[in-house]
Amino acid sequence: MAAKHTTTIIKTSGDRVEFSIDKLRNSLKHSGADHDVIEQIVEKVQDELYEGISTREIYNRAFALLKKQKPVFASKYKLKKAIYELGPTGFPFERFVASILDYSGFTTKVNQLMQGVCISHEIDVVAEKNGKMTVVECKFHGEEGRHCNIKVPLYIHSRYNDVKAQWQLKKKWPKLLEKGWVVTNTRFTKDAITYGKCADLYLLSWDYPVNDSLKDRIDRLGLYPITVSTLLTGREKRFLLSRDIVLCRHLIKDTFFLDHLGVSQHRKEKILQEVQQLCNH
Repeated sequence: MAAKHTTTIIKTSGDRVEFSIDKLRNSLKHSGADHDVIEQIVEKVQDELYEGISTREIYNRAFALLKKQKPVFASKYKLKKAIYELGPTGFPFERFVASILDYSGFTTKVNQLMQGVCISHEIDVVAEKNGKMTVVECKFHGEEGRHCNIKVPLYIHSRYNDVKAQWQLKKKWPKLLEKGWVVTNTRFTKDAITYGKCADLYLLSWDYPVNDSLKDRIDRLGLYPITVSTLLTGREKRFLLSRDIVLCRHLIKDTFFLDHLGVSQHRKEKILQEVQQLCNH
């Protein structure tokens, strides 16, 4: 048993690291599964480990075991992967970020043209709350293992400063342009975080800031992307995304899209039960 604790696994980045039972256990906790289920899965995955196994293979095995227990557990467990499935254009991710802000009390608009002193800029999301404006730029990566490096906040900060300088020239505008955000579905490098703090840019990623990251906000608000569903097919998900059905909550409000897809009544009920459980979980 001791040897299993020192098994080397390969991450999506290609890095080789030591397998961590605690990391697997913690990732399973986010699914909502109870202690006994988690320990059963951890034991089975441990028994099937081999030297050089990929994190993707470990994930697939844990996912399959969770799905047998309860689909809603598997849906929550695949959250990170589901956000990657919002691609490849990145536009659904922008809609997803806007939806999270909408449920946090903001009024949002997507893909807005804003004039800077030097040039005009297409801003991914413009959000307003309490008379204050926030400009949000989204950096979507469709491949796992990639990080958002220093170039991204540097570039976005320069765009934000250009827009803000023009905004300040228009002194009669009643709303205050308060903040610039950078949101990514991956992770920021240490230099990117350091620069963000220094430049007063708000950075939001899969795991940052601690306790208020993208993952935390999704879990706290129950704002799961439609791509977490284990019952919808890839074609159905792409159709729904093309109709701006980005959240499970959106599908609950607009169930007629399932009729448009020709989904049977029995299957429709199962899909809606799944997404309802996610929203309420």
